[in-house]
Amino acid sequence: MRCDRVWSKARLATFAVDRPGLGVVEDGVVATAGGRIAYAGPAADAPAFEARETIDCEGRWITPGLIDPHTHLVFGGDRAHEFELRLAGASYEEIARAGGGIVSTMKATRAATEGELVAAALPRLDALIAEGLTTIEIKSGYGLSLDDELKSLRAARALADARRVSVTTTFLGAHALPPEYAGAPDDYIDHVCYQMIPAVAAEGLADAVDAFCEGIGFTPAQTRRVFQAAREHGLPVKLHAEQLSNQNGAALAAEFGALSADHLEHLDAAGIAAMARAGTTAVLLPGAFYFVRETKPPPIETLRAAGAPMALATDCNPGTSPLTSLLLTMNMAATLFRMTVDECLAGVTREAARALGRLDSIGTLEAGKACDLAVWDIERPAELVYRMGFNPLHARVWKGEIA
Repeated sequence: MRCDRVWSKARLATFAVDRPGLGVVEDGVVATAGGRIAYAGPAADAPAFEARETIDCEGRWITPGLIDPHTHLVFGGDRAHEFELRLAGASYEEIARAGGGIVSTMKATRAATEGELVAAALPRLDALIAEGLTTIEIKSGYGLSLDDELKSLRAARALADARRVSVTTTFLGAHALPPEYAGAPDDYIDHVCYQMIPAVAAEGLADAVDAFCEGIGFTPAQTRRVFQAAREHGLPVKLHAEQLSNQNGAALAAEFGALSADHLEHLDAAGIAAMARAGTTAVLLPGAFYFVRETKPPPIETLRAAGAPMALATDCNPGTSPLTSLLLTMNMAATLFRMTVDECLAGVTREAARALGRLDSIGTLEAGKACDLAVWDIERPAELVYRMGFNPLHARVWKGEIA
């Protein structure tokens, strides 16, 4: 078999869809051709390779490149002052209702140029890349006007030109009510549905549409309108659901065949059943749970029993999860949510790809998929979940090239 590069003498965690657990191969080989995996499996079953380069992994582990399926990476300013207020006892809702929260970031984002937004986001992106990230989802939602939402989405797309990483963009115009629409949320939803979504779709700037369905966000009825507009423009949907209260958003998301419903601390049995039937992935965000000191974890046992796929993400954002480490995210999920090692690792590879609707092209070590790899200096995969503040990445491979 002719190929560009071969990694030999490796231990593989393939996460193959048709294999249980991690899909471990003790003496494995990965070969790439044209940026895609040509072979990933046991050395004993591998064909003879004609490769321009062969890399001896010396027993290191190879996993799929890590995927962060929920971030708000592009924004202006920071909210360190609000962190101080929370330490003094203010709640997330109190800060938001007093003009802080998302609206404060909106002001800084509107004031920034596209280039300034890119420059501010790059250090955050670089921190994730340094831990083996190869694909990231980036939401808008801090512009809250047509021009500023488009600017944010363009900045997110520009990050893919600045770094060797795949970027998926999500339009989150229904994130918060901007001040100019105070007292008129339905009018703002009209703007989102009739001006913003058509413009975003026309420019091809988003791969999906999201909304914040919550008491301090938008009602289920308003969210339904956003989803209907997204459907009319051929865009899949996802939803911030059941973070602070149960608004039955997860069931609504499932009704529209959503790629994912995210947060889910207050998710109920009916929402879980609807998600499981629809194949909607639960994206869990332990960084936000930790940072705002929530006490009600998402219903992991019930999600597990229902067979609902569970992904993990940093939720990187300035107000409730200023987190830029998927390794720490996994540790938080294990310690705070009691997820298993296998669930955590699948959550930032295979299930994260599923949450983005991209499981056909990334997230596992299988022939035909993008050759996105992370090579690790570890003795067992559990080390990636167990350690805190330690990065054992040996090499990152994006589309077959060592990055």
